[in-house]
Amino acid sequence: MGYHEATNFLFNLQRFGPQPGITSVRELLSHLGNPHEDLTCIQIAGSNGKGSTARMTERVLREAGYSVGLYISPQIEQFRDRVRVDGRYIPESEVTRFVDLVRPYVTDRGAESVPPTFFEVSTALALWYFAQKDVDVAVLEVGIGGSKDATSVVDPVASAVTSVTLEHSDVLGDTVEEIAVDKAHVEPSNRPIVTGADESALAAIREFVDTDPIVVGDDSSDESFDVQTRYHGKINGTEAEIELVADQWNVKTNILLLGAHQAQNAGIAAVLARQFANSRGDSISTDVIARGLRQAYWPGRCEVRSTDPIVILDGAHNEGACARLADVINEFEYDNLHLVVGAMHDKRHAAMARELPNAERITTCRPQLDRSADPEVLARVFRNAGNAEVSVIESVDDALTNALSNASEDDCVVVTGSLFAVREARARWTRRPIPHSFSSTKSAGQLLEQNGIRDYDVQRTAEKATAHTITLRVNRPQAYRLKELFQTTGGDCAISKINHDGERLRVALMGTTNQFNTVIDQLQDESEGLDQVGLELQQLLADRTQSTDQSFPWDDNASIMGILNITPDSFHDGGDYNRLEDARNRAKAMIDAGVDILDVGGESTRPGADPVEVQREIDRVVPVIEEIADLDAMISVDTRKAAVAEKAIQAGADIINDVSGLEDPDMRFVAAEYDTPLVIMHSIEAPVNPDRDVQYDDVVRDVIEELNERVLLAEQAGLDREQIIIDPGFGFGKTAEESFELLSRLDELDALGCPIMVGHSHKSMFELAGYEHGERLPPTIAATALAADRGADIIRVHDAEENIAAVRTVDTLPEN
Repeated sequence: MGYHEATNFLFNLQRFGPQPGITSVRELLSHLGNPHEDLTCIQIAGSNGKGSTARMTERVLREAGYSVGLYISPQIEQFRDRVRVDGRYIPESEVTRFVDLVRPYVTDRGAESVPPTFFEVSTALALWYFAQKDVDVAVLEVGIGGSKDATSVVDPVASAVTSVTLEHSDVLGDTVEEIAVDKAHVEPSNRPIVTGADESALAAIREFVDTDPIVVGDDSSDESFDVQTRYHGKINGTEAEIELVADQWNVKTNILLLGAHQAQNAGIAAVLARQFANSRGDSISTDVIARGLRQAYWPGRCEVRSTDPIVILDGAHNEGACARLADVINEFEYDNLHLVVGAMHDKRHAAMARELPNAERITTCRPQLDRSADPEVLARVFRNAGNAEVSVIESVDDALTNALSNASEDDCVVVTGSLFAVREARARWTRRPIPHSFSSTKSAGQLLEQNGIRDYDVQRTAEKATAHTITLRVNRPQAYRLKELFQTTGGDCAISKINHDGERLRVALMGTTNQFNTVIDQLQDESEGLDQVGLELQQLLADRTQSTDQSFPWDDNASIMGILNITPDSFHDGGDYNRLEDARNRAKAMIDAGVDILDVGGESTRPGADPVEVQREIDRVVPVIEEIADLDAMISVDTRKAAVAEKAIQAGADIINDVSGLEDPDMRFVAAEYDTPLVIMHSIEAPVNPDRDVQYDDVVRDVIEELNERVLLAEQAGLDREQIIIDPGFGFGKTAEESFELLSRLDELDALGCPIMVGHSHKSMFELAGYEHGERLPPTIAATALAADRGADIIRVHDAEENIAAVRTVDTLPEN
């Protein structure tokens, strides 16, 4: 069984409606050996904000050094979104292994009576996987209510009810008070529940629980709360400043999640993290809480994707969430508001429409789910709410395109109504076609199989993977229309085996340059978002063009970045260039050899290296940068700390090289403020932990997907893709085999539309080729030539002259 068959099996369980109670999931977990019984869990319920709160709690705990599992729903991009450990999605192979384990049991239960539901099996998967990974704590977002939710099979060490509104009345109760009591069933033993509920809902919770709750609320209220939250509004277009004030602690930080309600969610997350730490006899500092909250990134929740016009994606799906979205929209300055709304049929549409602000234009649409509301009905609802110009466009893609075409640069476009509508709209920014090249039909077939292509399609199309093969994710109508167009031109399109609507289909497009160009021309006149797909294919196949006013050494040919380590403990040249005179002489020698960039680093990231304090790192690198600033080369600062980067730029550095992949949330803003190119490396952690167990399904595809979210963050801060340089991170959370796989398929990283840097110099990956430490110059040179031939734009090395010779030799090859 492959991953796609496994998810088909899971989503097929959706035909069985919710069955309140934990008996079924408890029996399933018993079949699996009760993996949940040894887990420490935090449970988060609520009508709105539980997903954001779960994410912020998880990020604070990770910042505190704990291994953390996170379970949320629904997914925003793919099924694996729902289950994560330490920030990484559950591997496809683990989903498949789990389904292999439970399918006989689920099938037998179906034959006897009613099998477990989709949510129950997904919850069991999360708990099973968290136990497999031996996490310190699992953060669980409740599905519906609390008393009868599948997640309530656990006995939480801490729990919360974020907010309470009328929802799911057929299951939870007819009043806010009844719903509040149902949600409060997640109360932990011997600890107070944390809540952001107010008024009658809070009163009902107080009356129900055994211990008086910890209440988190806005300090503008007349009420007195245990944790007061202060929301100071957005400060840079994508972040907001907040404060949390309690009796014995307070936090002031920025968060990526806009809206006063997110300050309240942050307060709840901070209390939950502190409760967990206290249960272990630990403590979490306010600095750690502030850093963790700031690093919490949650797509589709007041996510700002553009500024001209402003484009906001928010999955508000009930009246409370719509009211909060309206408050966020009011924080922005714009001329006209354009709403794109796609909702589920079981929501209170009239109440949602009343809470959203009146807009100049409203377009209703239908996300590709059976549960989606009829857009004609939605349109009538908005007209009845007093909105004059309301139109209907079936597909989310086309509705968004229409809104953007009607909006001026000073307008605001908001996509809302459900996370499912947001998921389809967000593909405009997240979908990245990946190019592939093959040395044999066998390797083509392997790629198709990895992408879940149907067996008969693999056999039929592997031999057609000729001049160009491109894989990408699209929705079902797009997939079958692409297949029709490509086959008409003589090319082909193979489609993955997914038969559910939980995630987009993977397709493999195959054809010659002329066939691709023919299809791209035809796509210009297509609907359902295919015109946008055509633009993405066109951009991938075209030569890179510069959209900034800057020009860089790597614009035309691969550039060599020479390493200048100002560290006593770097693995290859530690301590060699710590004196200013030695550093300058080394820099001049590398420039004379032909390097274009000098990379100055003051902290080693080798396995086991000790972290360096900010000021010490500044004291190491800034004098050297000032000393070599007059030399004829660009200067890069190799640092993972924004404070060091800023001082380095002020001293004369031209590039920031961040091996942590933006772990410091200020880094992207420093780069944007100084209009500085920024290297974002894919790394699980820095310094490298050689004992970390990291699983990849396809290391190249996984690296592209994970880097893409980092690139989107850098774009949000104001950088262009031409300024964002991606580094796949050889050796950082990858085995030697995985590093060589990345090198072999380096051209696939063109999917991100960014310059590519590789850093392989003298690394332990070359042990795989039989070279020990001290013997790795020859394989480094060979890998440099391979990287240059596969499209690397910057190659970071210790030995300038030899590697420059390799690049120049590759540049001499005639173009195909």
